[in-house]
Amino acid sequence: MSGSRGIFLADCPARLAVELIADKWTVVVLAGLSEGPVRHGDLVELIGGISRKMLTQTLRRLEAHGLVRRQAYAEAPPRVEYELTPLGATLIEPIHTLTEWARANGDAVLDALDAAHG
Repeated sequence: MSGSRGIFLADCPARLAVELIADKWTVVVLAGLSEGPVRHGDLVELIGGISRKMLTQTLRRLEAHGLVRRQAYAEAPPRVEYELTPLGATLIEPIHTLTEWARANGDAVLDALDAAHG
């Protein structure tokens, strides 16, 4: 298939990448890490609405896909921080673009939803 139409075929790496970032918490967690390393508990507070278990699952998935790095420090008590990898950092600009779109168009989306159900 030519052009961009074939980009989301089932066996395509682009589809895997889109499915990863389309997860409910992925973009929020990446945005939470956009300004530097953050501890797990601080991320829970920063994000709001995410359980510790869901944050752990999301961080593990992002780490497995090369977007987040987990750094454990040999201290007492132990300290663990999470930060974006260079690959993960490449998503921050698109996330900011989506955020701006949402701010600019959120009311129009809600109005359309109200009209569809009203």
